[in-house]
Amino acid sequence: MGLSTHVLDTMNGCPAAGMEVALYSTDGDNATLIKRLVLNHDGRTDAPLFDNASLRTGTYRLRFDVAGYFRARGVQLPEPNFLNQVSLDFGIAHADQHYHVPLLVSPWSYSTYRGS
Repeated sequence: MGLSTHVLDTMNGCPAAGMEVALYSTDGDNATLIKRLVLNHDGRTDAPLFDNASLRTGTYRLRFDVAGYFRARGVQLPEPNFLNQVSLDFGIAHADQHYHVPLLVSPWSYSTYRGS
């Protein structure tokens, strides 16, 4: 299964369809963009971020455009908004396992965990 993500909009109780996400590989303070994508109707990517064959051990970052998503839904956000981009830094220790990185988000809070 490789690496996957899923975003749920907890303010509206639905998948975060249309949210922009970027995946980076990281090395200390340096981050290298691997890909940008937009989440589908189910708040997921259409394909794994990495499949089993391409997943490698190392450190990564997922950056979610939270403010852009909520603005596109017509949510009135204060300026400056509380959450803009949510960045999750995580490590892949076992490339032979599936890593799922979900995000539960509202304009004012977020949580994550290693899913299955």
